[in-house]
Formats: sequence, structure tokens, C-alpha cells
Amino acid sequence: MKALLSSTPVLWFLFLFNLAVAAVAPFLVDGVQGVMTAAGMGVVSLGAGVGLLRGQRTGGHRA
Repeated sequence: MKALLSSTPVLWFLFLFNLAVAAVAPFLVDGVQGVMTAAGMGVVSLGAGVGLLRGQRTGGHRA
């Protein structure tokens, strides 16, 4: 499972999807629930982005 989650295509999907949801959630869901959804998805997106940067720095694609 770890190999799947650390693969480059999966990290790109997690990064972009969660970033899009984090940007749209406060406008679609009212109140605290929208803000918390955006914050949670933003944290996941940042984690995937860090994973992408670490993979790029160490020399490439781990498929």
C-alpha cells in the first residue's frame, strides 16, 4: 500500500484533487463545516505536495 500511495501519479492526483476541493469547499458548504473541510483537504494537499518534492529531489520516479 505504501508503494501505491508514494507513486508519482497518485501523489499528483491527491495534490490536485484536494487542492481543488479545498479552494471550492468554503463556497459550497456554509459555516464552520466548509472552513474545516477546506482546512483538512488543504493539509492533505500539502502533504502530497511535499511527497512530490521529496521524490523529485531524490532522483525521480518511483513507479
